[in-house]
Amino acid sequence: MKKHISLFSSALVILTVWLFSYGCQQKPKSIPTIGYVQMLEDATIDEAKQGFLDAIKDGGFENGKNVAIDFQNAQNDMVLLNQILDKFIADKVDLIAANTTVATIASVQKTKTIPVCMMVAPRPDIAKLTKEDGSYPENLCGTYETLAYIDTSITLIKQVFPEAKKVGTAFNFTEPNSINARGRLQVICDSLGLELVEASLASSNETQQVVESILSNDIDVFFALPDNIIFSSFETVYKLTEAKKIPIVSSEMGLVKRGALIAYGADFYQWGYQAGQSAVKVLNGEKNVKPDEVKTRKRVYNKKSADLLGITPPEGFEAQN
Repeated sequence: MKKHISLFSSALVILTVWLFSYGCQQKPKSIPTIGYVQMLEDATIDEAKQGFLDAIKDGGFENGKNVAIDFQNAQNDMVLLNQILDKFIADKVDLIAANTTVATIASVQKTKTIPVCMMVAPRPDIAKLTKEDGSYPENLCGTYETLAYIDTSITLIKQVFPEAKKVGTAFNFTEPNSINARGRLQVICDSLGLELVEASLASSNETQQVVESILSNDIDVFFALPDNIIFSSFETVYKLTEAKKIPIVSSEMGLVKRGALIAYGADFYQWGYQAGQSAVKVLNGEKNVKPDEVKTRKRVYNKKSADLLGITPPEGFEAQN
């Protein structure tokens, strides 16, 4: 009799544990979750992150209250990026916020069902994320940039430095956005009669050597492309160009705050904010939310750099420091 009671008790315990486990698995999430992944630690890209957070807060979603955000940084490591995304998918997050091109591409390749909110990334067709019929992935939302603004940025060289002959640049040959931007730079330089002195790099550890090599060619201007490696090692670029009094022109206005002389490009905070507004629509249950083009672009200059170089920026440029 005791044996039967013992067996019954054991079975009851097992059943109770199973029911509790099943109940936990079936319990609906009380608040939506966002898996936020940034490709690397960088002051310029962080501006987009802050804009994104402010937008979702203004849209009624505050982290820790009515939305849970899992912040992750891939440290410019593709293996780590894929591990982060695998975890987001396993955790069944409601939305993936992908900051920068590589993070966006990897996210869309990983999942076709979880919404992916893009920011600091080019238009989906430029990033080769469109389908055969040219349509965007159904789960992609957020905000993108085109390459057209780079053309305007490059023409600033002739506007501010009419005597310039040589333009130097460095680009990451593994990053689609950087390769495409480098292509635009070559085309516009050719049309303006400017010689492009270029070199490729694969990591920030190569930045000093590569930039020194470019500077040895007696360039007149260094053009900072929208490139993650240039972003993460920009202080090295600035230090080397400053020593030779070579101005930096860029298509990324965030780099002006860090020493670039002038730029025409997207406001990264507003870029992230616009992407956050797209994410709010998804979190509120809106269907078929599509990515849109960044709206805020500015002409900016760094006053300290302008003073050091003895340059007066053209009218219409806004000081960034």
